[in-house]
Amino acid sequence: MFSRLREDIAAIRQKDPAARSNWEVLTCYPGLQAVMLHRLAHLCWQAELKWLGRFISHLGRFLTGVEIHPGATIGRRVFIDHGMGVVIGETAEIGDDCTIYQGVTLGGTSLTRGAKRHPTLGPGVIVGAGSQVLGGFTVGEGAKIGSNAVVVKPVPAGATAVGNPARVIVGTGGEGAADPLKREFSAYGITPNADDPVSLAIHGLIDHAAGQSRKIEEMVAALERLGAHLEQLQEASCDVARLRKLGQELEDK
Repeated sequence: MFSRLREDIAAIRQKDPAARSNWEVLTCYPGLQAVMLHRLAHLCWQAELKWLGRFISHLGRFLTGVEIHPGATIGRRVFIDHGMGVVIGETAEIGDDCTIYQGVTLGGTSLTRGAKRHPTLGPGVIVGAGSQVLGGFTVGEGAKIGSNAVVVKPVPAGATAVGNPARVIVGTGGEGAADPLKREFSAYGITPNADDPVSLAIHGLIDHAAGQSRKIEEMVAALERLGAHLEQLQEASCDVARLRKLGQELEDK
């Protein structure tokens, strides 16, 4: 128990530059306190002490602002940053080294009792503030969920998902996901230099339309130059019929 607590504190200090000491993390970080209370509630839940587990969970919600169902499974070194408004459902599973920010919901969309209703987060997943991950699917190892995203289908390992509904914008195949210490940490699930694919498509269409417009202008200019040249040739050409008529008049005279 204490070894896991030391791991949790070390993970928080690694990911949060505002953490200045172990004592500060232990006493002033509600996310850590919520996870500690959840472990106790989860033990009660597994021991068939369902009401006691729910009561400890309710107490943790009152004290920390983080609601974790005692049936949820949480791995090692999970960091719930700020924590207020986080909701984690009964059948949710959170892998090792995950980071969850404030306002996140790991919710279920099914009303079937006993079914897998809530999402599974693979190791190293980062879920940005205000995100809603809804359904019994898996978010792959090392994936990132951008802030305020609404995720309703699986996210591949190493990918980044943003928007409502969420769209995958980066897929790295989970490279480096196996070692959370070597993988670059992305606060709030923000991936540097990553653009929304819809935005990229729109900008591509705009660039294509601008290119087509330039080509049309060049063609019109070329036709105008060609037309002026033809007009000059037409003005310089002989009027054969007029010359014949003039010759006939001269002969008649």
